[in-house]
Amino acid sequence: MTAGTNSGSDGRSEANGWGRRGFIGAVAATAATAAVATPAHASVSALHRERPPRRPRQLFLGTYTTQPGGGSGVGLATYDEETGQITGTGTLTGVPDPSYLCLHPSGKTLYAVNEREQGAVTAIALSAPGPEVLGSRGTGGAGPCHLSVHPSGRWLLSANYGSGSVAVHPVQQSGALGELTDLATHSSPPPGPGQEGPHAHQIVTSPDGGHVLAVDLGNDAVHSYRLDEKKGKLTQVSYATLRPGAGPRHLTFHPSGRFAYLANEVDNTVVVCAYDPGSGRLTPGDPQPTGTGEGTSYPAQLLVTREGTFAFLANRGHNSLTRYAIEAGGARLRLLDTVPVGGDFPRHIAFSPSQRLLFAANQKSGSVSVFQVGGDGGLRLSGKPFAAPLAVCALPL
Repeated sequence: MTAGTNSGSDGRSEANGWGRRGFIGAVAATAATAAVATPAHASVSALHRERPPRRPRQLFLGTYTTQPGGGSGVGLATYDEETGQITGTGTLTGVPDPSYLCLHPSGKTLYAVNEREQGAVTAIALSAPGPEVLGSRGTGGAGPCHLSVHPSGRWLLSANYGSGSVAVHPVQQSGALGELTDLATHSSPPPGPGQEGPHAHQIVTSPDGGHVLAVDLGNDAVHSYRLDEKKGKLTQVSYATLRPGAGPRHLTFHPSGRFAYLANEVDNTVVVCAYDPGSGRLTPGDPQPTGTGEGTSYPAQLLVTREGTFAFLANRGHNSLTRYAIEAGGARLRLLDTVPVGGDFPRHIAFSPSQRLLFAANQKSGSVSVFQVGGDGGLRLSGKPFAAPLAVCALPL
């Protein structure tokens, strides 16, 4: 399946910002111009004028295809690394409810969850003449909402929110997925207040590659596993519990690998956790405020800068990004302020590879906001948000 046109359920193919041009064609149209010989005496300004145009970078957008006002597949776009301007280039159809996306370490394959009752994960080859669906595999559970690739590149890990389980699939040489090799259900601890059962919300590998950690909102816990890299089997080694009713959603590691930060969706807090790479044990600290005031603001996730000096939190109810300074080598978060996100319900945030840009996918406003990230951790909204139906994930490459 190649990239098609996003007509959407309401026919707004141009209004939604994803456009009608082919994905590869948009990149080719802005390719570098032929080199021009420059005299030795040419001025600096002349050299600047003759510099070839910047090559746009790829951006993939996740959405829901079965909800009113949603998209029709994975949104395709490009962006300018300097200005943050997004240009829609089409839609890859044939991927149902791709609410979360991730990239293989090789950069050659994209993976998407299919967040449905009969959950699945889809592999997408990123090759000329355009992205191509390689196939899907069932996750053995309901409502998968997160996935990641093990650093070895050999295993895809996914979290089934509806059934509170985590799954493992082998990654073939082509990037396609093999049949499920393991499925682990979070049967303990018992569900937290107001929860009817476990709800696995995220699965990631620790920075050292030694353990796989699964965040479960339903039982207020983070489960640590060892992955058998030959067989694709998970063995639980421990779990850390948060205070009842915290509702942990997403965990992000500090670059040192000795600390991690949890966004708690239900009680509107963040928690700094110590992490022991040897045992895989996570030790949560005290809950901290998000800067959004009283009530629940549904924190979504945290991003940490490459240098480990700043962290940013997406707040969906408050429609803001909280800025934290990271201190004491990663052991402490100091609340700085909150910045309006420029949209409604920022569900997912992501850095560009250079970390000069931060993208926020705003679900309810159907938009993607782009921020310039300063060296001092400052955020500056870069132009008007880009329109994208039910934007729930933004993956800039």
